[in-house]
Amino acid sequence: MLDIRRIRSEAEALARALARRGGPIDLAPLLEADARRRDLIQEVESRVADSRKRSKQIGELKRKGAPESEVRAFLAENQRLADEIKAREGRLAEAEKQVEEMLLLLPNIPHPSTPEGRTPEENEVVRTWGERPAFGFAPKAHDELGAALGILDMKRAAKIAGARFALYRGAGALLERALINFMLDLHTTGHGYTEWLPPFMVNRAAMTGTGQLPKFEQDLFRVDGGDYFLIPTAEVPVTNIHREEVIEGAELPLKYTAYTPCFRSEAGSYGQDTRGLIRLHQFNKVELVKFARPETSYAELESLTRDAEAVLQRLGLPYRVAALCAGDLGFASAKTYDLEVWLPSQDAYREISSCSNFEDFQARRAQIRFRPGPGAKPEFVHTLNGSGLAVGRTVVAILENFQREDGSVVIPGALRPYMRGMEAIRPR
Repeated sequence: MLDIRRIRSEAEALARALARRGGPIDLAPLLEADARRRDLIQEVESRVADSRKRSKQIGELKRKGAPESEVRAFLAENQRLADEIKAREGRLAEAEKQVEEMLLLLPNIPHPSTPEGRTPEENEVVRTWGERPAFGFAPKAHDELGAALGILDMKRAAKIAGARFALYRGAGALLERALINFMLDLHTTGHGYTEWLPPFMVNRAAMTGTGQLPKFEQDLFRVDGGDYFLIPTAEVPVTNIHREEVIEGAELPLKYTAYTPCFRSEAGSYGQDTRGLIRLHQFNKVELVKFARPETSYAELESLTRDAEAVLQRLGLPYRVAALCAGDLGFASAKTYDLEVWLPSQDAYREISSCSNFEDFQARRAQIRFRPGPGAKPEFVHTLNGSGLAVGRTVVAILENFQREDGSVVIPGALRPYMRGMEAIRPR
């Protein structure tokens, strides 16, 4: 959420900054609603002051033994003021709700270092790592490999749940679990993150705090019989660990990691990546979340991105890092790096992680603050997160990059201790 005080004082500059996302955003209705709200606040406060003054006068009149008719007149006037106050308080509550709703629909302001552009084709490649494999045969897609190896059964998954669900079998299930444990171990013992195992359902306040609500409710799975939602990412429950709290500045940065399944409706994406594991309604992910001081948050974004890259490097998977242009940024992000892993079957790099700095956008919505020093006034913390990594897409990359002509797939060395020493998955 943006600061309404900043919008008042820097409206033109902020409108230009928001327009970088892909088009003009008219802040005038919000400013008009905010002006009405502030006028109502003054009206209420003025009448409350008058009422208090008259209450004192009534007390003085009674002490002096004033005529009853004079006292009744003052009481009648005070009742009229009380009715006016009640009516204006109702209008004020409506005005405050309107301003909040408008603020909740405004996206974050792109950081000045975010590249210009409106489409993914205008994202800026920052660096590339690893050698793309050269095959002496036509490489197969991961879903074809998984079926031939007997480790993926998409047909039975569709029978059980429907389209866009996966069913892993044998070494496939072991590979998914091995990757989760490998990633968690790397981030906790190697990178200093604290592991959490959060709920996989959250309430409306949690979804609003991280920016999924109210704008993206159609993309979420809501649980009937209660105002709960299946999480689209562990970012939601983990960021909300500190909702409505004040963190001591000496504790920052806080570095958290969590494995969760993720649930997404993928509304509007039908026809895209419908085969295999790329775009599912349910998938596993290991998430990285940070809470940082504002002055260090961009250094923390760089280190968080490197932590996610380390997973790909340990696995030997070629990838590149791209800085998203302003028009391709997520709703809540001020700056994002995408990690894109090489997929031979598509002859292209595909996203496997997004690492973002939200600055104080989520913290304002969720009321997450920190105290810079003893006795200091609390300030809003900066929140960051990134996938470390999306597990299913890592399976895709392993199958495709390490396939051999005989249909087998080599297991990366870093994973073998988690795969009971297995060196390769071979056709049945």
